[in-house]
Amino acid sequence: MNRRYCLALDLKDDPQLIAEYEAYHQNVWPEILQSIRSAGIREMEIYRTGNRLFMIMEVDESFSFEKKQEADSGNARVQEWEERMWHYQLALPGAAPGEKWRLMDRIFSLGEN
Repeated sequence: MNRRYCLALDLKDDPQLIAEYEAYHQNVWPEILQSIRSAGIREMEIYRTGNRLFMIMEVDESFSFEKKQEADSGNARVQEWEERMWHYQLALPGAAPGEKWRLMDRIFSLGEN
């Protein structure tokens, strides 16, 4: 059974930087795609409005944020990608130091009403 997680992050409010960030995501490095898939992430979509990003992840039973973080910390190519992306990203208010994507709480589900 798949689980869904939704996360948010801001980009620096600069049209040129936003365009560059989107260009990177039109041609994501193969090693990054492999690291996402091997973590148990079956589907990932990122949406943008203004400088706010919203990510939806569908994951399988093997996925955990802790295992993903551990695998990423030992992957030089993922670390290079993350460093580049941080140039464009802006932590949300209340984020811990170095925290990027913040997990969102579901507050409504049509299927449960």
